[in-house]
This record gives sequence, C-alpha cells and structure tokens, in this order.
Amino acid sequence: MNSRRSWLVFAVGVFAYMAAVLQRTTLGVAGVDAADRFDTTAALLSSLAVVQLIVYAALQIPIGLLIDRVGPKLLICTGSAVMVVGQTILAFAPDISIAIIARILVGAGDAAVFISLIRLINSWFQGRLVPQLSQWTGNVGAIGQILSALPFAWILHQAGWSVAFSAAASVSFVGFVLGVVLLANRPAHVPEPPRAASVKEALQGLAQTIRRPGTQLGFWSHYTTQSSGTVFALFWGFPFMVSALGFDPGFASFLLVLIVLSGLIAGPVLGILTARFPLRRSNLVLGITAILGLVWAVLLLWPGVPPTWLVIVLVVAMGIGGPGSLIGFDFARSFNPIRSLGSANGIVNVGGFTASFVTMFLIGVLLDLQFDTGVSSSLYDLDAFRRAFTVQYLVIGFGVVMFVRARRRTRRKLEEDEGISVGPIWVALYRAWRRRGA
Repeated sequence: MNSRRSWLVFAVGVFAYMAAVLQRTTLGVAGVDAADRFDTTAALLSSLAVVQLIVYAALQIPIGLLIDRVGPKLLICTGSAVMVVGQTILAFAPDISIAIIARILVGAGDAAVFISLIRLINSWFQGRLVPQLSQWTGNVGAIGQILSALPFAWILHQAGWSVAFSAAASVSFVGFVLGVVLLANRPAHVPEPPRAASVKEALQGLAQTIRRPGTQLGFWSHYTTQSSGTVFALFWGFPFMVSALGFDPGFASFLLVLIVLSGLIAGPVLGILTARFPLRRSNLVLGITAILGLVWAVLLLWPGVPPTWLVIVLVVAMGIGGPGSLIGFDFARSFNPIRSLGSANGIVNVGGFTASFVTMFLIGVLLDLQFDTGVSSSLYDLDAFRRAFTVQYLVIGFGVVMFVRARRRTRRKLEEDEGISVGPIWVALYRAWRRRGA
C-alpha cells in the first residue's frame, strides 16, 4: 500500500482516464463543425452527446458489478480499446446515424474507466490519502479536456475532421497498451476480496448497496454538482459563447480550458477539506451548488449581452463543481464495504451524467422549439439560450431536494450505528467560535 508500485499504477490509470476525458469532450469543441458536417437540427445534433451520456450512465451499475467480479484492470483496458474503435468510426462517419453509433461506442468505453480507477485507488492506497487522490484523479484526468480544447481543436481546424478524431483515438490506444503492460488489480500481498458466487447473489448485493443512505447521498451529490459544467463543456458551452455571445473561437476554447484549470486549483483544496472534515462533506456540496445557482442566475438575468468577466466567473464556478462532484465517491467509500465498492461507485457516477444528458437534451429541444415557433430569430440566439439554460434549475433543483432527504437519512443511520450525531453547520461554527474565544 502507498508504495512506488502504487504510484505507477495510479499514473497509468490516470493517463487512461485523461484519454477517456479527451474522447468524451472532443465533441464539445467540434459542435459547430459537426453542425456543418452533418447538416441537422439542434436537437438531433445534441443527440450525439446525449446518446453518449445515456450509454455512459446506463452502463455504470453493470460495470460496477463487473469490477467487483473481474477487477478494474480488464475494464480499463477494454474501455480504452472500445473508445479507440468509436472515435475512429466517428472520424470517417458519412452521416449523423453512423456518428451516433460511434458516440455510443465512445460512451460505452468511457463508462468503464473512471469507476475502475477509483477502485484501483482504494486497492492500492489507504488512509487520508485516498480522498485526496480521488480529487487528483478528477483534476489530472480533466487535462483531457484541455487536450480537446487546444491541440485537438487546432488539428480540427488545420487538418480537418478525420485527422483530428483519429489523433484523439491514438491517445486512448496508448492508454490501452500501458494498461495491459503495467496495471494490476491489487498489490501481490493483498488477498482478493470476497465476491458474489452467483448473479443472483450479486444482484442482492447491488440492492443492498442502493438501499444504503450513504450511497444515495453520493448519487445526489454527483447529480447536483457535476451536471452544469458537463453540459457546458461537453456540448452547449462552445456554441453559446461563439454564436450567442460572439466570442472568438480561440477565446471560447480558452474558457473551456479555464474550467479545467479552476478544477485543478479547487480539487486539492476540496480533497483536504473532505479528509479533514468528513462530517461536513454535505455542506461543501450544498455550498458549491448554491454558488453555481447564483452565478447562473446573474448571467441569465443580465440585461443585454453579459460582460466577459461574468462569463469567466461562471466558468470558474463550473470548474469548482467538477471536483465537488467527486465528494460523492467519498460518501460511497465511507458507507460501503470494499467488496461492493465498484457497484457503489457505479451508482454514484450515474447521478451527474443522468442530470447532464437530461439537461443537454432539453436545452436542444427548447432551442429548436423557440426557433420553429418564431420566438427566436436564429437557432443559437442569445435570448433563446437564456430561456433554454433555465431548465437547469428544474433538473438540479430536484436533485437538491433529494440530496437533503438522503443526508437526513444518512445522519440518522450514522447516529443509530455509531452514535455520531451531526448537528447543523451553524451550531458547529458557533461552538468553534466560542472555543476559540475561550
């Protein structure tokens, strides 16, 4: 545990995840090019990203069960290989139907990588380092988004669609080779954890994992904090900034990179806070969600074209939401045994991507509806985007309600099982202030 070999496994796993993020986000900077290449509506165009997220989310629980049975190495390698195939098909897709099939493969391969890496971290490391490494996983992996916003975008505009997507696929191929050669499920001296003897027993274990309030708390944590940034970075952010706000494509790409840079700064801080104050992790989630809601409200209500500084503030807030969503996996780790951690992480990871694909699709539908009915003069009109983006409040607002309910049940369970009572945050702050004053 925590050995040099552990760090090598972590480095290879993070590279494979970084490559997966690259494949996932390439369409975010290619949205305008995709509209020209496939000549289709906003709703159908958004289906390229939506179907990818649907497949990703739908496979999380099955992948989680497979991790508990066959181990994370096989799934990381298989997922990387499937993404190579998907991106290669997309590189040469002649029409939207073939492109959708390609993104289905990308979503399927992507689904296997992240939660497998989280399981590797829990198998190769221990102690307070685990929640911090979970944050670093998200941060370093998000460099893949920088690769899509800068070198991929440059290749796309210089060499064309096929060359750019083929180049992206080659990165996951490198991850596949490194995974086959260097990854291992656990240290040699660590015994294999007990696993379900049959499919029936595995499904019974899954049902128990879903029923745990801590697993549900992780799900809704991921749901509320991740979706806004994912929708923006993965598809609608670039058309919004270029077509509605009139930003230069290069500057819009920079802002997508800024989302990642903000996460790189916020992630380690959130990791330290999560490890130091484990009973206050839910307050971090609610605080991040509140910041996102406030900044979006200011931008959507701003009269006229919102200033650049406000868009930058929004981008930074969404960057914080990315590592904030990883707190959900720390809830899963805290309230589930190691033998079911793969399926628990899969359940948690469904949360943010479910909210993302619902929001992403609804935005496309609302943009089309406004254009078809004559409410907006163009498909990507600024006012049309304002109205379409408000759907986030319905989707995420529902998640906040469910999060608070899950937190109440989790705290009740914690008090019943371990005698730990968690009071309101303001009471804890007041007591800390009194102690410091004394």
